[in-house]
Amino acid sequence: MDVLLDLLNSRPLVKGVEQDALGDSDVGRRWARDHGGDGSLAELALLRETRDLLRDVVCGQRSREALNALLEGVGQTPEITSDGLHWILTTPPHARLAVEAVLAWAHTEQQLPGRLRPCANAECHLFLLDRSRANRARWCSMAACGNREKARRHYERTR
Repeated sequence: MDVLLDLLNSRPLVKGVEQDALGDSDVGRRWARDHGGDGSLAELALLRETRDLLRDVVCGQRSREALNALLEGVGQTPEITSDGLHWILTTPPHARLAVEAVLAWAHTEQQLPGRLRPCANAECHLFLLDRSRANRARWCSMAACGNREKARRHYERTR
């Protein structure tokens, strides 16, 4: 799930300016390699496309079926080892990381439906995975967005 949140959050707003960790080819290639990818330009382009599709699906702007194109030709092969059953992902090398992000999204939707969501702060582009019992988390970070939003609401009430 780390690759899913890291990919969705690879385009944060910093002081009102969008920073794209996958926008610059050198930085993006490093990001891909740090997450287990090969760092190729083809992989980087596919990661950008995957991030945008996942963002739109999570925000409800596109249907889940939009992700089908990313899964064409992907397979899993079972393998039994001394550690138990393992599934080996069969995909072109440049697509593995993007496919893993989509599979992590699908797993999250099955195990924690509705808990992956964008931050409630309109000035933030980050996503959060709500693991709270009440399923009421609204902000990517209470220290950053949560405090700002609460202070803003308090200011508006007292004004």
